[in-house]
Order: sequence, then structure tokens, then C-alpha cells
Amino acid sequence: MSINKKKIEERITKLSAEINKLRYEYHVLDKPDVTDEIYDSLTSELCILEEKYPEFKFSDSPTQRIGGRALDKFQKITHKVRQWSFSDLFNFADLQKWEEKVEKLRDKFLPEEKLEYVCELKIDGLKVILNYKNGDFTQGATRGDGLIGEDVTENLKTIFNIPLKLKRPVTCIAVGECFMGKKELERINVLRSKKNELLFANSRNAAAGSIRQLDPKIAAERRLDCFVYDLDYLDLTDKMLLPKTQIEELAFLQELGFHVNDKYRLCANIKEIQDYYLKWSKKKDYEDYGIDGVVIKINSRLLQEKLGYTGKAPRFGVAYKFPAEKVITVVENISVQVGRTGALTPVAHLRPVAVAGSIISRATLHNETEIKRLDLKIGDTVVIQKAGDVIPEITEVLKNLRTGNEKRFIMPKKCPICGGEIKKNLIGTKKEESAAVYCVNPKCFAVEKEKIIHFVSKKGFNIDGLGEKIVEQLISEGVISDVAEIFELKKGDLELLERFAEKSADNLILAIENSKKISLEKFLYALGIRYVGEETALLIVKNINLLTSNTIKNTNDLWDIFSKISQERWLEIGGIGEKSAKSLVMWFNDPEHFILLKKMEKSGIIIETKHELFSGKEKGKLQNKVFVLTGELKSWTRDAVKDIIKKEGGSVSSVVSAKTDFLLLGENPGSKHQKAKGLGVKIIQEDQFEAMLK
Repeated sequence: MSINKKKIEERITKLSAEINKLRYEYHVLDKPDVTDEIYDSLTSELCILEEKYPEFKFSDSPTQRIGGRALDKFQKITHKVRQWSFSDLFNFADLQKWEEKVEKLRDKFLPEEKLEYVCELKIDGLKVILNYKNGDFTQGATRGDGLIGEDVTENLKTIFNIPLKLKRPVTCIAVGECFMGKKELERINVLRSKKNELLFANSRNAAAGSIRQLDPKIAAERRLDCFVYDLDYLDLTDKMLLPKTQIEELAFLQELGFHVNDKYRLCANIKEIQDYYLKWSKKKDYEDYGIDGVVIKINSRLLQEKLGYTGKAPRFGVAYKFPAEKVITVVENISVQVGRTGALTPVAHLRPVAVAGSIISRATLHNETEIKRLDLKIGDTVVIQKAGDVIPEITEVLKNLRTGNEKRFIMPKKCPICGGEIKKNLIGTKKEESAAVYCVNPKCFAVEKEKIIHFVSKKGFNIDGLGEKIVEQLISEGVISDVAEIFELKKGDLELLERFAEKSADNLILAIENSKKISLEKFLYALGIRYVGEETALLIVKNINLLTSNTIKNTNDLWDIFSKISQERWLEIGGIGEKSAKSLVMWFNDPEHFILLKKMEKSGIIIETKHELFSGKEKGKLQNKVFVLTGELKSWTRDAVKDIIKKEGGSVSSVVSAKTDFLLLGENPGSKHQKAKGLGVKIIQEDQFEAMLK
């Protein structure tokens, strides 16, 4: 297959133009439009293309530059020592390759020198260069393009932890990172919001915007901080003080009176580096400053000097970046999936890309309204965001990278699976149309398939060996038509099918038989009742004594009891909202569902209701408290938090309501955060949640 070099050249040209634009806005104009992650992702793609097609690598490519041009409104200064930028690593394999190069160079120049590494946190801020003469602060500058920066001396003087006079009368140039703490960033953004001003997106933008204010009083009001991490220059008369290692240099900087981040670590090998990296990838969000990676430097200063620099970066150090939670990729196609509720969901098929440590090739687009809001076309370059366990989503379209060959997506007029009619549901008291469209054919193949997959999943009947492909085959061959018929399967029904040998058929029949005894909460979840997920099912079981005094042992008992419960009674359970209550009433009053449960009863399904566990007598620390989770939790997985809440007598709901006691807030929260504020629900952070458990 021949490569269209014209398209490659066009892609490189557009990437270069977009990166230069972003670089200018970010470094020169200080507009908080994009994060470093998006910038890094664009640059990474450009580097790969230029390496593969060097004939299209232009002399003014942004990969050859370090920063942007200084603004004319500030006095330009030429740095006495050129300001470099470390090369980036993104995984352990990259780290191993870098170490191999370092070892070869060490063996060539100083074979007797011990090879050790110093790991320091990579602070997400603005690089500043601090000049001292005989111990007095004389000038401070931004990095600029590495050769020429901007004089921001008066603004840097407003930062309390930048010493105006050193503890020793040395002449030197120190380098540090200026940043705004997260708490201060929140305070400033509240003020800017009240004035209808553009909010700072992160601490780096906030620091850049503050340091480059013409009026130093504005910078002083913003309470900036600065970590110093390097000595670029020390006067010849003070050479006797020059440290021999990076560790000694950090200690020397502290002796001079600089604020040095004390989280650094001396590592003997890359295994220890990786341990440090993994530790801080989990802990980074607990510090009051932004951290986007780890800077690794060879400890020996002599070896640093011998290794020197390439045309773009030092050889003796690298920046090991944390996995991006925002990256760019291309939408190669859009398909439509049909879920177990009949909802048609458009799904973006992406050029595979690593985000937050995973390779992502698909992202949900939710509905046609969302596609129109994004103005998304097939072929677009987009920003992908992934936070924790949340499904990846497209947050932005980079329209400047369009070529004119992109195609608009058209939502199908009929169900793409069964060809049946589709329509929007009417929701709420005002009977407004839903954003999603639904297949109205109750026997749609896709709907039945998804129902069965949900039914046998780990949180439901947990039938090992009954995966998606097997389910699809059983429906296609007419072996089963609903969930109840799974329990009627015999070995002979399976052996004639393509995927089954005698042993695999035996194993599946045994797994089905072993699944027939199931807890009530798992059974309710497996039924796939709309708005009744794992948490709601457990809420029902925990409050079963409010609903009935009878014991539920089988599906017949379940129907007899639940079909008589009104919507008002369901709402008496804290954490159950109107949608869930209405859905439960509708499900247990549908004659087809009665037939389904009768078929299960004949198959020998046994339901276990552990009344002793849900009697209301337990005295957990979170007794009777209803929690809702939103955003990405850093020290817990969502499942772990849910388990703890349940063990301590509380419950978890997926919907914020007046009955919600606490909203547990993580990073990048969704609409639940605003709703909780509006309802006056108490909002807590992870540390407050941990305190409740102690």
C-alpha cells in the first residue's frame, strides 16, 4: 500500500502551525487555552512524523525550539547561560533506552565514575532564572526562547521564598520553578469569576499570568511560590564551593537560603527510579502544587559536564512524564451501538492512543446532540480525556487541523441492528424529548444480546464462560431467546455449536448450575431494570424489612411481593429517586416479566435474602448515611469506597437528591457537584471521608 506523501506533508505543516500557535498563546500571551498534555501530545505526533519523514522536517519546526518569543512590553535580556529543556520520556522502555545511552557514554568518558541518579518532582509552573551578585538579587527573568528572556525582576521580588539576599555573598545564577498553589489558585479563580474574567486553567498558567503583570502589586496579591533546583553558574572566586554531586547541589542551594523541594531521592538504578515514579504518580495530587512528572539527573556533576548537551537538550537528564489524562488523536469512524435499554449510542473509533496509562481506541459520543455540540466530523483531530475509571470521552475538536476531507456523521433513521422504528422518549412532568433515541422493537437482537450479557456479568449471575461471543452465537443459532432459557441449556444443545468441545460444554453447564443460588441484590441487578444499578439493588435489600415481613426465597416470592409495592413506598427508601421507583413499578407490573420469572422458578433459581445482614441493627460508622460519588478518586478505587460505605452501614446512590447525606468529591467532577451544591448536600473530600472512618 503506497503512502500518500502529500498528506503526510500537509499533516506536518498543520501540526507545526498549530503547535506554534499554542506555544505563542501559552508562553507569550499566557492564555490558559490548553493543558501541557495536549501540547505534548501534538508535539509527540510531530516528532514521530519528522523522524519517519525527515524530508518534511522544516528549519523552523517547533521541535527545534525551546520557548516562544518575549513580548515587547517587557525588556528583553540575553541569558548568560543558555536555558535548556529536558527531553521527555513516557514509559519504562524509554527509561531503559536512556540508561543504555548514559552507560555507554560513561564507559567512554569516565568509566571509573559511579553511576547514580537523582529524582526530583517536575513542578508544573513557570521556569525563572535568578541572578545574584555578591549575594544580592540583581535580576530575574523568564526562560523565553532559551537565549532571550524577559526581565521580571520586580515581580519576582514579591515572592517571599525567593531570597533578596543570600546567606553567603556568592555571585551565581540559580534556576527554579515559579508556581501558584492549588488553594491560592482556587481563591484567585473565585475572584476572577466574580469579575467575569477568564479563569486560570492550572497553576502553570496562573504563575505565568502573574509573573508577567506589568504592575508588581498584582503579582504580590497572588501569593506565588518558587522552588529552586539548579545552579547554572557560580563565579570563579566561589568555585571552591561548587558541589560535586546533584544531591550536594540541592543541599548547597538550601544553605544559600533558597526554597528547595525536599521530595527528591537518590537512586542507584532505574528500578529505584521506577519505584519513585510510580509512588508519585499516585501521590502527586495530594501536594498543593501541580506535578506532571519526575526529572532524572545523573548525580555526578563531573559526569554531567562530560556528557554535555545535544542540539536540543542535556544528555545527563530527562523528564519522565506521568501518563497524560488528555491527549489528541484522530476520529477514524463513528458507529452506532444498541444497548440493553434500546438506546442508540454513537461511538467514535479512534486512531489508538495512550491516555492515563491505557491504549484507547474508542470513546462514547453519548448522543446526536453531543456530536452537534462538539461540531464533530469523521476525520477530525480531537482531544480525548480520561479520568480514573470514567469512560474516555471527546472534549474538544481541533478545527484548525481540518483538511476539508472530513465527513459529517448522520444518525440512522432506523435501528441499525433490526431495522425497527426508533424514537425519543418523553421524560419529566413536562414530557420533554430525551437526548437519546431508542429502538422500540422489544425483540431487537442487539437489545436481547445486551440484556443477556448484563444478566450473566460478574455483578449479576457471574456465569463463567458465557462471554459476549458465546451469547451472540446462542441467540443467532436460536438456542436461547431470553435470560431464563440459559438455565434450560443441556450439554447436547452446546456440543453441536462451533465453539464448543465436550469439555467446554461440560464446564459451561456446570457454571450455569452453580449460579442458580444467588443473593437478592445480585438478582435484582441482573434483571437489568432501568435505573436500578448495583447500589440501588443493595439499597432495596438493606431496607427489605420496610417493604415486607415475608422471606424471598424464589422468583415467585419476588413477584408476589414486589408487584404490590407502590411508587410512594419505593420512595420511602433513602437513596431511591423517582426514576428508579417508577421503573421498579413498571417492571414488576409487566406480564412478560411475570412469565420470565415463572420460567426461572421452574429452572430452580434460589434467591438468598440475608436478613441478618440487613436488619438495621448494625452500628457502622456510616450507619444509614447515603453517599454519592463524583469525579476521579486518587487514593481509592470506586469499588473499594462503595464496599467500605456498605460495610459501615451506609449506602451509595448514583443520583443526587434531597435524601443524599454526602457527596464524595474527586478530581474533574461532573454535574452531580453542581446539583449537590444547589440542594445543600454536604460535600466532602477524600481526607474528610477517611476521617469519618477513624
